[in-house]
Amino acid sequence: MIEVKQVSKSYGDALVVDGVTLSLPKGGVTSIIGPNGAGKSTLLSMMSRLLPMSEGEILVDGLDVSREKGDVLARRLSILRQDNHLTSRLTVRDIVAFGRYPYSKDRPTPEDRAHVERALDFLDLAPLADRFLDELSGGQRQRAFVAMVLCQDTDYALFDEPLNNLDMRHAATMMRILRQAADHFGKTIVLVLHDINFASCYSDHIIAMKDGKVAFQGKANEVMREDVLGKIFGTAITIHEICGRRIGVFY
Repeated sequence: MIEVKQVSKSYGDALVVDGVTLSLPKGGVTSIIGPNGAGKSTLLSMMSRLLPMSEGEILVDGLDVSREKGDVLARRLSILRQDNHLTSRLTVRDIVAFGRYPYSKDRPTPEDRAHVERALDFLDLAPLADRFLDELSGGQRQRAFVAMVLCQDTDYALFDEPLNNLDMRHAATMMRILRQAADHFGKTIVLVLHDINFASCYSDHIIAMKDGKVAFQGKANEVMREDVLGKIFGTAITIHEICGRRIGVFY
């Protein structure tokens, strides 16, 4: 379980995350939604120690992310940031193999290589394994980075806007992959998403943020309500039932 206790983040006088306390359930898919500037990505970055907290405490299965050794935390929790631009010319296999660094320290074992091949197969990247990243489409590159995170084989995998720059078809494919990673490998997947409909269709639990605070959280069908989403996004939203899923339409 990831426990967030009275966590705040300030930049000068600007309070970006304001005293957030919550528990993220272990297993399944949890999505963090909310308008721009709600503090979603900042909160996720503090969970993974990419950003220091101004106040508060975050525990991952009892480990304090601020104090735990980096290699110990990296075997428990992994993250894919929004910005993954690389200047080095690397192959898909090279990128995926980075996920094994907390274990191999750049001296890969047969077990590490097996994890790499498993991740390549799971993301359907084996035919592209020896291609350079700059030779791939945006969707293929994003799959390579996701494979790297899954290759790290942590209990918790955090993804900050994994659907950025993906068209509808590739975004749906990515969400199915992340859903399968949670179901087939027992991972806890935590996502920051802008698309409330993808959050509704693929998440077990949704956390809605506004103005740096948690405005609402619960199961997908509890959050996907006109009154809840209207307060969060500050606009009228109509909920439709399509194929047993609640879909929100802004107007």
